[in-house]
Amino acid sequence: MQEKKTVAITTLGCKVNQFESASFISRFQNHGLEVVPFTSKADIYVINTCAVTGKAGAQSRQMIRRAMRNNPEARIMVTGCYAQVSSQEVLELADLPICLVGNENKHLLVDIALSNKLCDLEIYIGDISKKREISPLEVQRFSGRTRAYIKVQDGCNNFCSYCIVPYARGRVRSLPPDKVMEQIATFAREGYRELVLTGIHVGHYGTDFDPSMSLLDLIRHIDERQDELRYRISSLEPKEISPEMLEVLAASQRFMPHFHLPLQSGDNGILQKMNRTYTREEFRATVQGIIARMPEAAIGIDVMVGFPGEDEQAFQNTKELLEELPITYLHVFPYSVRPGTAAEKMEGHLPKEVKDQRAAALRELDHKKRTAFYSKFIGTSRRVLAESSKNKFKMMRGFSGNYIPIHFQAPASVANQFVEVRIDRVMDRNVFGTMIAGPEGQGRLF
Repeated sequence: MQEKKTVAITTLGCKVNQFESASFISRFQNHGLEVVPFTSKADIYVINTCAVTGKAGAQSRQMIRRAMRNNPEARIMVTGCYAQVSSQEVLELADLPICLVGNENKHLLVDIALSNKLCDLEIYIGDISKKREISPLEVQRFSGRTRAYIKVQDGCNNFCSYCIVPYARGRVRSLPPDKVMEQIATFAREGYRELVLTGIHVGHYGTDFDPSMSLLDLIRHIDERQDELRYRISSLEPKEISPEMLEVLAASQRFMPHFHLPLQSGDNGILQKMNRTYTREEFRATVQGIIARMPEAAIGIDVMVGFPGEDEQAFQNTKELLEELPITYLHVFPYSVRPGTAAEKMEGHLPKEVKDQRAAALRELDHKKRTAFYSKFIGTSRRVLAESSKNKFKMMRGFSGNYIPIHFQAPASVANQFVEVRIDRVMDRNVFGTMIAGPEGQGRLF
């Protein structure tokens, strides 16, 4: 009997890339291919690249080289943001044929991979800035996950001075609501319990439609579904969270009290240089508005340190703002030069050691914020989606509605089920609890 053809896929970067790679996997499996680890020898390799930082570009090149070493005879498929903005660099990596597929043509990737034709760069990369419709990608399963992502939107119109994404992803393009509902229905049939609405700029969902609609319209539409799914929304810009949106989310039993906001800097001068569209005062008001309506909400923050021109006072302005706000956790990124962006040409680039020191200071603050937030809920009972015991504690781990990761003793059979867990203690950012009710009687979701 003829052996199955094999494919290996690696994904760098954002949740949108993860959704798109899951779509590739679904389609390859539908064609009868076996998906194998990227370290294995495979007939086809897919590298879904990232270009958000110079380091991400280097990692993308590294994975392409690894695929070529694993099997010089393989068909190499390179897609994603690095392929889109640095196609010539990819082609110069080797004499072997490399198939480049731009972000606007990801829906064609599997067909191209299975074709016997030579790849044509001009056909498969294209001018992403002219793309006006979202690529039609569907996913059956996210392998090994209890939480699935739905890409409801692609592209960005903001052009922040440090960011290459608008050049790599093009303008805002949204998935029609009926297609969103179809993908939700697919994931529900597959047994998922929690879905995350994601995109490059989710808050601009629907602004490209005629007539236009809003993310809030989509939230209301989803909230009307009769299901026991939990929903989360990926990153939203501070000014996109309106009082009306908060009112809808606070009343919802399906959308979780969990927000992720990109602050980037707490200094108004640096925010202006970044081409961000809000002030520190507006950001503070957004966070305070969330907590006023949803006191138990988790609020995660993206923050960048060491942007060109960030002096000590500007950094302290960021640190002090974060210290005073009732936030839950920080994702800290030292500024990384990205060729092709406006920030690359700015004056005042900082030494690596300064950026590392500032990042370390904010990561210490992250530790304190997480511990304080988690500790507030000691002794309370939370509705938890059990995920897996594959962790260093060998205990079941799951997330509460407000995104507290809790470890607790439970049989493997409760994985992908809602259980009731009492939070008992917090040790070095790790939360431990006791399961007090099993999967039966799933009334409330958090």
